[in-house]
Amino acid sequence: MGGDEVKTNRDGAATLVLGMLAHTGRSEAVGELHARPFPLVASPAVIIELAFMTGESAEADRDALAAVSRLGGVAPPQAGARIHVAPMAGGTLRWESHAEFSTWRWEGPASSGRGFTPFSTLSPPPGAVIAGVRVDIANWTRGAQKLVAAFDQASLCHSTVDDGAAAIVTDFRQDSDGLTRILILDKAMSPARLGALSQRLIEIEVYRTLALLTLPIARRLSASTGAMENELAEITGEMQKNGRNSAALLDRLTTLAARLEGETAASLYRFGAARAYHEIVEQRLASIREEPVSGYGGWWSFLKRRLNPAMRTCRSVEERQESLSRKLARTTTLLRSWVEVDLQNQNRELLASMNKRADLQLRLQQTVEGLSVAAVSYYVVGLIGYAFKGAEKILPVSVAVATAFSVPLVLAAVWWMVRRIRRHHSEPL
Repeated sequence: MGGDEVKTNRDGAATLVLGMLAHTGRSEAVGELHARPFPLVASPAVIIELAFMTGESAEADRDALAAVSRLGGVAPPQAGARIHVAPMAGGTLRWESHAEFSTWRWEGPASSGRGFTPFSTLSPPPGAVIAGVRVDIANWTRGAQKLVAAFDQASLCHSTVDDGAAAIVTDFRQDSDGLTRILILDKAMSPARLGALSQRLIEIEVYRTLALLTLPIARRLSASTGAMENELAEITGEMQKNGRNSAALLDRLTTLAARLEGETAASLYRFGAARAYHEIVEQRLASIREEPVSGYGGWWSFLKRRLNPAMRTCRSVEERQESLSRKLARTTTLLRSWVEVDLQNQNRELLASMNKRADLQLRLQQTVEGLSVAAVSYYVVGLIGYAFKGAEKILPVSVAVATAFSVPLVLAAVWWMVRRIRRHHSEPL
């Protein structure tokens, strides 16, 4: 077995384990642990990262990456690739694809000036920029304090990490290029640790921006949800005052429920994404194990003071939507029961009216039948009278007496015939 050739898939993972066929999803499962390795970064250096919202423009994002790769003399990424590395503008480009955005990270020498733009070849850009970060990595020397002084002291966050192996500085403000500036002062970090630290700091900025994307949506939905809550209160108030108008109230309630469901469906993804991004920010903040420098605020405390209230606002609006949906469901059920009771009462009244009408029709029919028997008998007796007059000479009695005796017989015969006809018509077909 040791000398046999090991079969691998295109990702380089073995498809055989001790000569046995591996599960089709095994290579992807074991490879996920190494899918996004931390880059190796040596001090001093500059890292600039842009995050683009892709969504439906994912193809444009990959087309732009393919163009940059060809300019750097490397092959474009394979279809479905989530990470790609290519030379770019005197440095290295690292592209990563995420669920709804992509990141373009450029790493180059520290000599790159403040106005340096390695992404000038991105024309047109692959999407709308959601976050931009510039990380300056410098050696921690006595003169490094001058670099710290360049940040806004009002929102300055200054901490040490890895037991003082490095210092991290930012004010979470954007420079003239629209980039959030971060400074790492390296004292004794390996390239692997420095690469991991820089990536986590960049992710904190990117994911906190993505999380805060939901805040304007939450504020807008808060006003809309409040209006719907007031309308529901009006409907329930009218139910107490004028419950008999249930059909009209149910129509208003159904329209309100459809409006709420539309807004809830549109915001469901964003609220879920905001929670996920917020959790990532908290995980990254915990992983860097910062210690605020005396006299300065820390990253965690600064973001917690500003990010957590925003996330609570988003969660509050989401909970209000869920609560309003439950209230609408209960109120709709109650109104529908009222409508059903009203319909049952209307049906009962209609049936009673139909029964009364049928009884009247039956009485009228019986009256008509009686009149019909009398009328037919009258004409039949008249005909018999004419017959008796023609046979007057042979009759043992007078014509008047014979005609009189025929009247009850004719009445009985006509009544029997009418009754038989009515019974025949009432039989089922």
